[in-house]
Amino acid sequence: MAEYRIDCTNKRLGRVASEIAVILQGKKSPSYNPRLPGNDKVVVINIDKLSVSGSKADQKVYFAHSGRIGHLKQRLFKNVVAQHGMQWVLRHAVMRMLPKNRLAARRIKNLIFE
Repeated sequence: MAEYRIDCTNKRLGRVASEIAVILQGKKSPSYNPRLPGNDKVVVINIDKLSVSGSKADQKVYFAHSGRIGHLKQRLFKNVVAQHGMQWVLRHAVMRMLPKNRLAARRIKNLIFE
């Protein structure tokens, strides 16, 4: 079991999220097995210094749909950061990069914010 520390100072959101997703899957471990959740933990520091490129802060939109007609909700990136912080944004990005299976919930528990 390894513990990786990632410093987010002056790094882009997508680059950090993809690096974390690879580690959480266990692909950096010599005992990698796709059917196992992996034992590697990721500790993220200086998350408030994470940046997004271009005008994503004003234009990026998060969508949520309840499944009913007309219930599509839209939230802007800057509103989500103001309400939930960068931790939610990074966790959401990593969750979307993990394989969509029952292991995703167990893998995301190994993501720790300091």
